[in-house]
Parts: sequence; C-alpha cells; structure tokens
Amino acid sequence: MTSAADRTVRIAGIADVDAIVDLVESAYRGESSRAGWTHEADLLDGQRTDRDMVATAVTNRDGSVLVVEEGTRLVACCQVERRDDHAYFGMFAVAPPRQGGGLGRELLGEAERHAEQEWGAGEMRMTVITQRDDLIAWYERRGYVRTGELTPFPYGDERFGLPRRHDLAFETLVKKLG
Repeated sequence: MTSAADRTVRIAGIADVDAIVDLVESAYRGESSRAGWTHEADLLDGQRTDRDMVATAVTNRDGSVLVVEEGTRLVACCQVERRDDHAYFGMFAVAPPRQGGGLGRELLGEAERHAEQEWGAGEMRMTVITQRDDLIAWYERRGYVRTGELTPFPYGDERFGLPRRHDLAFETLVKKLG
C-alpha cells in the first residue's frame, strides 16, 4: 500500500489480530482511552471488539482491514468492506497518544482510495453512535453527510459493550467517492 519513512499502511493479516484488538480496545474503552478524544468510555463499558470479530474481518473475502504500522507497532486501523453498491467503513481506531495529529484523516483517505480503486465503490458508508457529536462533526468536515437513518444499539449483546445509557443508536453517514 503506502509507506513513509518509518510508517507503513498495509492490509492486515491473521498475525495482526491480537495487536488490532489491543489497539481498538485502547482507543475506545477504559481509562487509557481517555488520553484521546475518540473514546466511548462515557457511553459504554466492556469490550469494543474481540479476537473472533477481528479475525473474521481480517479474513473476509469481501473486505480488508488496513493498519498503520510505525516501526513494529500498529498505531491505527480500520475495516473496509465491499457491500452491494457501496463500501462500509468501520473498526476505525487510532492509538490515543497519536490522535489529533492527522493520522486518522490520512487513514480515512487511504480507506476511501482503497474502496474506490480496488472495488470501484462510488460511496462509503459508516455508522456512528448518535451521541458522538464531536466525531460526527469530524466526519462531516471530511465530506460525510448524516442520513437520518438510525439503527438501534444491540442492547443485550455484550460483544459490542455494556451501555451506560438507554438511548444509544447508530446513524448512517455517507460520502460519495470519486
């Protein structure tokens, strides 16, 4: 994929699964996540992902997990999945100490290029927890548009975390590619 000095963006393999799980958990859950601005620690406890979910994403024939590696350490990741008429973006994480410096913006751009060039996707979609106004605004500054399409949070499925509130939902955001 791409490389700069000591940083490489590449497609993850099965050997990366544990490092990806650690990265995602550190960016979204627990006290360590509070070092960055993307955490969900005020909304959810429990896990954000697990080894099985990441292994499934890494081996998905209709998707890719992109990772940013600095030296031998993963510092960012995202999942891009080919769907019917669009690509889906998810599992986006940047190590908390690296947030706010442009790394996430660069990886999002790489994911958009990947979806468009590898699969001919004309649109990228994602879902974001509606209470994440700061994160939604960040995506809007990058060309994503709120659709108003809401999906309920999977209450009772601990694989996605333990909600700290009862009003969580996801909103779909969309961006035309190309």
